[in-house]
Amino acid sequence: MCSSTWAIPLRSWMGMLAALLVIGCASFSGSSLVPGKSTEADIRALMGPPDETIKLDSGDTEWFYTRPAARQTYAIVVGPDGRFRASEQRLDRTYIDRIRRDSWNMKDIRALLGPPDQVTRFERLQRDVWTYRWLDYSDKRLLHVQFSYDGVVREVLDMLDPAYIPAAPGAAFGVTARFAR
Repeated sequence: MCSSTWAIPLRSWMGMLAALLVIGCASFSGSSLVPGKSTEADIRALMGPPDETIKLDSGDTEWFYTRPAARQTYAIVVGPDGRFRASEQRLDRTYIDRIRRDSWNMKDIRALLGPPDQVTRFERLQRDVWTYRWLDYSDKRLLHVQFSYDGVVREVLDMLDPAYIPAAPGAAFGVTARFAR
């Protein structure tokens, strides 16, 4: 009797929560924005203030929206007329593969991927490392872009996030390792 009384409200709450999650994901990607019609005000109303904006040589402006927990960064392209042009998820293999060592610089990386999740300085190596958390299908990955002090990309390391690698062989399948004595 008690379970049937709570079953309907619980189902209603679960349905509302699922709807809110779908709405939140839709607003985060900017998928409901209309190219050429949506304005800067529409973008701000839907997605909030950007984490970073970059003025491009073309006159367009990229608004970056980062969500490290979701391992996504969306670049919203706004034309000089203040109208929405495009939305792109930038933490993706197609963008990461564009990075070139010894010729790209910090400005290039910032315009391609947006702000990093973490910046680390290694004094002895004379390097700054920008770390991006990203998702390649179901693999949680880390991208480390290493710059010399002159701001040039020197190394690019893309790796599985060690925080999500099983501790022992077979641990992902519920098997624990046993070693002979």
